[in-house]
Amino acid sequence: MSELLYSINRDRLKPWNDLPLLPIHEGLYQTVEIYDQLGRAKAALGKLQGRSIAIPNQGLLINSISLQEAKASSAIENIFTTDDELYKAYSEESSHAAQLNGPPKEILKAREALWDGFNYLKGRSGFDKEYFIRIFQEIKETKDEIRLPLTETVIRQAGSGLNAGQVIYTPPRGEGIIEAKLDNLLDFVNDDKKYAIDPLLKMAIAHYQFESIHPFRDGNGRTGRIFNIHCLTQKELLDFPILFLSRYIIDNKEDYYAGLMGVSQRGNWKAWILYMLRAVEATSNITYRKINDIISSKDSMLHYIRSKNKKIRQPERLVELLFTQPYIKVKHLTDAKLYAEVTARNYLNELAEMRVLEKKSIEGRHYYLNQELFRILSE
Repeated sequence: MSELLYSINRDRLKPWNDLPLLPIHEGLYQTVEIYDQLGRAKAALGKLQGRSIAIPNQGLLINSISLQEAKASSAIENIFTTDDELYKAYSEESSHAAQLNGPPKEILKAREALWDGFNYLKGRSGFDKEYFIRIFQEIKETKDEIRLPLTETVIRQAGSGLNAGQVIYTPPRGEGIIEAKLDNLLDFVNDDKKYAIDPLLKMAIAHYQFESIHPFRDGNGRTGRIFNIHCLTQKELLDFPILFLSRYIIDNKEDYYAGLMGVSQRGNWKAWILYMLRAVEATSNITYRKINDIISSKDSMLHYIRSKNKKIRQPERLVELLFTQPYIKVKHLTDAKLYAEVTARNYLNELAEMRVLEKKSIEGRHYYLNQELFRILSE
């Protein structure tokens, strides 16, 4: 039935220039199972949005959870680092951050791309090709743009099994072909009157289409997953890009790639859309719990500081700052114009003596670790 409604990719070694344009036939997604899962995903996402609105300082979520999203998205591409290394790198001032190399740098670039794209879309009516190029260039730290027709890009089987290295998909290629496919994708995503499809379904369909077009030489996976989050914020399902969506994908990585191939090779849109909707539901619930844990831990810390050390001025603002990232430095407090340098250092040392924070000295620089926030984000 699916193959009758969707023209599949019959030759994996040949550029799929016949990749069907959007929209897909409604019979591919209008099923009871998909709409049941859509209801659960929307309910979970709505609960997350409602909870995030209640937080006075969105920085509690914006800095920490978006960094975890970038970390998980990078891990899907086999770019790994520990939470400890990542948060230490993030806490550095720009002069030291510019000297970073390896996985921490890759992940921080992905986080910057997440926020650069979010800010780029503010005040715009929708997505455009420049949006995709900006995200890609930020992730890959390059001036490259949409791949040229001469670029013979293929997707190979990963792993070390018998089929490892074999070509499993060849994306479209040719003069103006990628650009035309992207124009169609943008029209589909942006025009909600012409394509009156639920935004979560539209996100799932659009993500597949972007990955199949594969417009760049590299970095398409991370660009596409950032695109997912921005679909939710652009359609006003979330105020900020805080959904930890890549967590589900890294936990179900084989199913992710199998779902993409299932559409290309068998027209199995049902399995792919269900996968993406389950990802939204699961990660909305995970992020919701993390928010609750962060709020509870913040309130407990504030109560403890007030009861044990009444000399500390403006404890509310201090605790707010302590929960914007796990590794805090004196500079973070002075940059926020909360305290003078001497006062900030004294207060952080006092909190370390109270075991509210853990003081660490690494390569001659002092950090103060908020162990509670670190624990919540690492779970």
